Amino acid sequence: MMMPENEEKAPVVEPVTEQKEAPKEEAVPAAAPEAPVVTPTVAPAAEPAAAPVEEGEEEKAKKAPKKKSAPKKAKEGAEGPEGPEAPAAEGEGAIAEAPAEEGEGAEKPKKAPRKRAKAEEPLAEGEVLIETIDDRTDKKVTYTVRPLFGKYPFTGVVVTNPGLQRYININPVSIPHSSARHANRPFAKINTNIVERLINGMMRTEWATGEKAKMYRVVEDAFDIIAKRTKANPIQVFVDALCNSAPKEEVTRLRYGGINVPKAVDVSASRRLDIALRNICIGTISASHNNKKRLEQCLADEILLASKREINSYAVGKKEELERIAASAR
Repeated sequence: MMMPENEEKAPVVEPVTEQKEAPKEEAVPAAAPEAPVVTPTVAPAAEPAAAPVEEGEEEKAKKAPKKKSAPKKAKEGAEGPEGPEAPAAEGEGAIAEAPAEEGEGAEKPKKAPRKRAKAEEPLAEGEVLIETIDDRTDKKVTYTVRPLFGKYPFTGVVVTNPGLQRYININPVSIPHSSARHANRPFAKINTNIVERLINGMMRTEWATGEKAKMYRVVEDAFDIIAKRTKANPIQVFVDALCNSAPKEEVTRLRYGGINVPKAVDVSASRRLDIALRNICIGTISASHNNKKRLEQCLADEILLASKREINSYAVGKKEELERIAASAR
């Protein structure tokens, strides 16, 4: 009976020791995998092959972009914000950075003399320097105005009649054409040059309606004739003719108990100028009918007669007639 008991105890002990030793052997290999985990970290750090590959790519990148980098730097330098960085590398920097302090000074003396030369240059005879405010931008604008038709200046022209000074526009213009800028506006015609109003007034008959270029030439030729005859500024002669042919009184009709009674009334300054212009134009056109004289000659004769206040002038004759009737109706 003892033998079987010993046999049972021995096998029991052996399997237990085997199970304890097996896990110990397994624990040792568990520590071994930790070492290879450390080795991969060292291997990538010391990769000699990866570095040369990158250097080769950089060399290719340097070779290829050299051609492209030049235009990029040029563009950046032209744009301005990155210009100072590119110039710092090469001579462009001397052009961009130095000019920031000294280069601008070198450019300004080149431009400044031109502007000063224009400002200091004496104006040609008849030219006028005008400073106005632009209606669109509300900024001051300075410009020079050549004489009328390139020949006759507005400087020195004086309106002798104080009542018409506000309405006779003698602001300097070289070409009397405002493109109907002041049309269809109440009292805006005082902003139109008086010579342009004469040109517009000459387009009265059916054969001259809309012929602005033709009347422009007629008025220019008439002014040339006046300048040759009088050796004076034809603009001043024309202004004097307007002052002499503007009526001061006219007649209106009042109705009293079914009877029309004429009554003398004073004429406003604006209407006086309108009547004078209308009579000069009508007298010129009527004088050119059945006459060998050209239209510009008839206009020159009418302006000269009116400037001398001669009764042979159609405009002056109409003025005297209106004032005579008004005097009898006072």
